[in-house]
Amino acid sequence: MTAVLAVLCAAVGLYVGLYLNLVIDRVPQKQAVWPIRTGCRNCLDASGATSGPPVLPWVVRRRRCPTCDERVSVRYPVVELGTAALFAASAVRLGVDAALPAFLVFCACLVAISVIDLELQIIPNRIVYPTIAVSLPLLAIASLAKTNLDPFVTALAGAGIAFAILLVVHLISPASMGFGDVRLAFILGLFLGWFDLSHVAIGLFVGFALGAIVGVGLMLFGGRTRKDSVPFGPFLAAGAAIAVLFGDPLLRWWLRT
Repeated sequence: MTAVLAVLCAAVGLYVGLYLNLVIDRVPQKQAVWPIRTGCRNCLDASGATSGPPVLPWVVRRRRCPTCDERVSVRYPVVELGTAALFAASAVRLGVDAALPAFLVFCACLVAISVIDLELQIIPNRIVYPTIAVSLPLLAIASLAKTNLDPFVTALAGAGIAFAILLVVHLISPASMGFGDVRLAFILGLFLGWFDLSHVAIGLFVGFALGAIVGVGLMLFGGRTRKDSVPFGPFLAAGAAIAVLFGDPLLRWWLRT
């Protein structure tokens, strides 16, 4: 049953990834993302195309959009495949669980925010706030379906704790931690807290560790200096994804050491 669910979620993830490419292209420009239209950046801007470059046509057509025949960035299939992989992994992690729809929304949010932050170094409120507005009722419904409000309560606590921690970092060093990261921390804490508060700690620790490792690597080998900004959202997102998927074994390993 879990395998079937994972395959179904992966298929859904491919189509959601198509839409996320539209979101990634248009949200930073404050352009409409509804009705749903997919395609490469060129054909969407030029003609409002209704078909997009899914993975297989992108490969067959040698990295060209099937709609406008323009060369398409590798980002498009990477977003589709990445979203599908996260959806499938979430299905394996949670199984047939009332919280799964909320976590699929979470995965889509992580993908969109990570790519936008990498490309433009911003975390748009037009993604953060709708994600919060959708996630809170979905998690509340999931908690009611379990007839156990404890996961929702710890989720809210996790959101508050993660928000407060990154807010303190932002107030101490605004140049190194933007307020967009603080808002994102609320979402991360919400979903990691659904499991327990130790998952919040793991997710934040892994995110900060990845950011530090990559930052030092860029200074040593990438020609960056300490004054150069590096988007932190993707590291927070990666830490959260790792905590969701592998938080329990990581915690057991930590307790044994």
